[in-house]
Amino acid sequence: MSYIPGISAFIRTPLTLTSLCVATLAGCGGSSDGESVGYINLYNASANAPGIFLTLDEDLENDDDDEFENTYASVTYADASGNYELDTNNYYIELAWQDEDSSDRDDLEKIYEDQIEISKDEIKFVVVAEDFQAPKILTYDIPVIDDDDDDDDELFNLRLLNMHDWSAGVDVYLSKSDETFNEAVLIASPAYTELTENQKFDQDDYIFYLTSAGSDEVLYQSDEIAYSYSSQYVMVIRQNPGVDKAPFVLDKVSNSNIVAYEPDGAKANFRVFNGLQSHELLPNYQESFDLHLDGVDDSPEISALGLGEFSETIVMAHGDYSVDLTISENGESIIQNHLLTLNENQEKTVFFYLLEEDVDHDGDGDVDEDGDGIVDEIEITVNSLVVNNNIGESIYDHDIQIIHFIDNDDISIVNFYFVRNDEMIDTADNKRIVSFADPETITLLNNTYTVYAVATVDSSDLILTTTKLTLTEESKNQFILLEEDADSPTGYSMVIADQKEESATPE
Repeated sequence: MSYIPGISAFIRTPLTLTSLCVATLAGCGGSSDGESVGYINLYNASANAPGIFLTLDEDLENDDDDEFENTYASVTYADASGNYELDTNNYYIELAWQDEDSSDRDDLEKIYEDQIEISKDEIKFVVVAEDFQAPKILTYDIPVIDDDDDDDDELFNLRLLNMHDWSAGVDVYLSKSDETFNEAVLIASPAYTELTENQKFDQDDYIFYLTSAGSDEVLYQSDEIAYSYSSQYVMVIRQNPGVDKAPFVLDKVSNSNIVAYEPDGAKANFRVFNGLQSHELLPNYQESFDLHLDGVDDSPEISALGLGEFSETIVMAHGDYSVDLTISENGESIIQNHLLTLNENQEKTVFFYLLEEDVDHDGDGDVDEDGDGIVDEIEITVNSLVVNNNIGESIYDHDIQIIHFIDNDDISIVNFYFVRNDEMIDTADNKRIVSFADPETITLLNNTYTVYAVATVDSSDLILTTTKLTLTEESKNQFILLEEDADSPTGYSMVIADQKEESATPE
């Protein structure tokens, strides 16, 4: 065995690939009972892909019950199916995506079909890569490694799979968590689509550094990553789809899960929506506010944001911030010290809205003590709702976050129907029930939808408002906001906005 200086590790017999396991599925220790079985694992590395379905069929021409046929759950971008155990045999493999309401095999849109051989104690590792409009399908034969064969259980196995076609090439360095890049050791320079030979390291906490090939400029640094078991790990290098400028993200694939490691110290984005209606209990508020982070000063991060408007996207260091709102015209305080947590490489939207509540001073449940049919007293609060933006890039389906901001006890719950050209409300397949200020998400295939917001008031279903939503390959994930609108014939309207903005303002 040969030691790598500075990291106290050694290399054993090289292997081209590794086994990837999921604890809830078949284990990866081989066939201990003598059965002849192998495994298959699907990894989705196509950033603009929808969920991918894997189908295995023992015989395309035979539908007998004793012939194996199965379609597995879809795998989204940067995820893996885990190992599915199969009898050793030849199978037909299909990869497909759901372009209709049904996820039955016959209704899926195929992108790939071939034959594969499942061999004993071997994993067929299938990767969907590159632009999904012309995907590349990569297949690797992976021998199962039994960790029980290790003489020293204080070590772990590590390989790197490069799924980012970085033009300058990639060098991968590794250091202990209490060291810096100066002490890091170059452990691999994997080409695009290459999975490196197996290396063994002492169980400990480590930091990864990625540079262009031959360069000492660190383009990516991970947080510390713990390796606490004598297991097999694959660190997958992929393109960073997040908001930070660092080009890479690392996925730690172990025998039980996949964990994404964003660039350490990565920036974060946020923007703000003004949903604060004017109110008699805010007499000086003229539907415009300034936003301050970590205390009010003369330079607000967001100035004069009007009712119904989104701010520009702001880039900040990740961390926890306190938020203050002031009235734009006179600096009067609206709220103080609301918490905003910005996570590394993520984007959030903060919605501010009013909540009106009846006052019950004596706690008897009666808010009309004089019996005149009018609530004796009301109070308002200004609330903040922080949501995570989905900045994914799937081209054939899109996530829609629906938020209902109508503060009315009679319509605290609203039904949203997404009705296509050949449907009516009663027959719509796509619908969600949304409570006040409690976001719901629905994933919709590309199409044109009439969106209905319907509430039940006094046993009658009322259409509060409607709008059109058209989704194409160029569309982003969307917000749909239901609001009061005095200029609308019904008193309500829906706002549709992209979850991800193209540009951001540096801090």
